[in-house]
Amino acid sequence: MLLTVFTVTLLFVASGFLTNGQIGFLFKICSVVCFLFLVFSFYFFRDPERKIITAPGIIICPADGIIIDIRETNEPLYFNSAAKRVSIFMSVFNVHVNRSPVDGKIKFMKYNKGKFISAFKEKASEDNENLFVGIEENRKKERIGVKFIAGLIARRIMFYKKTDDKLSQGERINLIRFGSRVDLFCPLDTEILVKNGDKVKAGETIMGRFNSK
Repeated sequence: MLLTVFTVTLLFVASGFLTNGQIGFLFKICSVVCFLFLVFSFYFFRDPERKIITAPGIIICPADGIIIDIRETNEPLYFNSAAKRVSIFMSVFNVHVNRSPVDGKIKFMKYNKGKFISAFKEKASEDNENLFVGIEENRKKERIGVKFIAGLIARRIMFYKKTDDKLSQGERINLIRFGSRVDLFCPLDTEILVKNGDKVKAGETIMGRFNSK
């Protein structure tokens, strides 16, 4: 994508210098717009290193953003029961590289083509393009679900793994382009350590702890 934007920018710049009059001016305006978009794209696709927090029994944050909803809900795809769901909204200014919340193994995946409404709305969790990934945690064999949801602008979920792949806590597993949401599903007895309105970081924020029993 970045190569495409860079190429289009060069074409507009060259056309602007080689063409006179209003058409040449229009090409120059387009080249400025493309250049600004190119700069933003480099910013958006940044992938900074993180000091990953790893410890037995904890669940770390899979995405950068802000906590917009915490609730108990029915999860029919992987849990087949009630679960705790923590929703993270990612704006276009957040890092969009997502990470594994636990050490584990991918046991389930389901992609839904869906629509493209604002990821901040509750309906986005069910109606938007999304990918649900079910993970079996290594230590206690607990089930963890991560749902990657495209937003109004984001229309590409780029998951790097496949079913039966092993995951390390904090490992990069996904990228969603241009604004989106990630829902984390945990067992009902999980102690959730974040609250609505909290700003969180993938790999660095502890979202919760499994029941110690």
